Amino acid sequence: MTFEHAPRVAMLSVHTSPLEQPGTGDAGGMNVYVLELSRALAARGARVEIFTRATSSDLPETVVLPGTDATGRELTHDESRDVLLAHAVEPGVTPPVLVHHVPAGPFERLDKNDLPGVLCGMAAGVLRSEAARRPGWYDVVHSHYWLSGQVGRIAADRWEVPLVHTAHTLARVKNASLAPGDSPEPHGRVLGEEQVVAEADALVASTPCEANELVELYGADPSRVHVVEPGVDLDRFAPVPAADRLAARRALGLPVDRDVVLFAGRVQALKAPDVLVQALGVLRATGRPVPLLVVLGGPSGRSTAVRELQALAAVTGVPDDVVVRPPADRDTLATWYHAADVVAMPSRSESFGLVAAEAQASGVPVVAASVGGLRLIVDDGVSGRLVRGHDPAVWADVLSDVLADKAALTTMSASARQVAERFGWGTTADQLLKVYGVAAEGR
Repeated sequence: MTFEHAPRVAMLSVHTSPLEQPGTGDAGGMNVYVLELSRALAARGARVEIFTRATSSDLPETVVLPGTDATGRELTHDESRDVLLAHAVEPGVTPPVLVHHVPAGPFERLDKNDLPGVLCGMAAGVLRSEAARRPGWYDVVHSHYWLSGQVGRIAADRWEVPLVHTAHTLARVKNASLAPGDSPEPHGRVLGEEQVVAEADALVASTPCEANELVELYGADPSRVHVVEPGVDLDRFAPVPAADRLAARRALGLPVDRDVVLFAGRVQALKAPDVLVQALGVLRATGRPVPLLVVLGGPSGRSTAVRELQALAAVTGVPDDVVVRPPADRDTLATWYHAADVVAMPSRSESFGLVAAEAQASGVPVVAASVGGLRLIVDDGVSGRLVRGHDPAVWADVLSDVLADKAALTTMSASARQVAERFGWGTTADQLLKVYGVAAEGR
């Protein structure tokens, strides 16, 4: 089915705003996914409104991400409003993307496990948005993460439009691969995921592996599961000459004569940066060269996570070999990629692994755990290496081997970009527009 006009999409990201800085708290690859997907859909004429929970009274009710006219000129506020409200969008015009901050519960940051208690308020705020427009305004609801799916169930039913849901992570998958001492996802989340899976008109999985997990672990109807790979900003994340890589190191205050391993992500047990710290300890204890490990991210789950990682480095004997830096904006992140010899992702679970795709697009090999979507993104032996398990000794061997063979590293760097080029947000948006149509047809 095709819509009579480019669809009007209510995009739900309840527990974290796409405008937040990825790499700390609950902000990560999903934030990038929602924002970049919305922009790519808008570039195809779709009118996208993102709804997220307001976490401060200082936040504006709505943030307008301007669109462009057919010449590429940025739309004014009045022009953006006219494009948003028009029955159809003129060819070549990119509508604005709206981000609505919906008051639901106390403004101060709530723990993610407390958010089910404010979902009714969130749903009421989302429903009021259509009341401010006109009946039948939205054509599809696209929810991200199970909390958004709960709100999406209500909105889609009220508006009589299809619900498309992207899980991003699944409780049963996470609970099957917990780090030692990590807390399992609550049973209430499992029940909530089951409800969304049962009621969604279409389920979007990032990889065939995730699609199988939805069917096998949650009983999803296979005909409603669609594999749509996330994208990468191939313009922002691109290889640079060797001279620019050295300049990136100097700009970031990194040594130019030492191997650098980069970990970019939230500091939490799920992402397993501790495995890298312990791997450095193994290298130190066995007399092999120890690279500089840069941890680019903030604490998640526990406010003490970064301090605990630094304490582990001290106990392991590598306190001077681990540098922690705060999360970086997208352009600065590209510079960090260029400064690294290798990007490491020892995650215990990853539905996709956007950092791996971005690093490879930047021409940087990735050493990653052989889990979830990382098995799809990293071409083992071609664009990087896949490591089975989380034994620090094994990780030490792999990192040592990769960094020691400079000729192979150069070859993998060239191949990494080629592997990443199959991921693009335009392709993701095109495929999702088809999913929206199929979901509408099925409904």
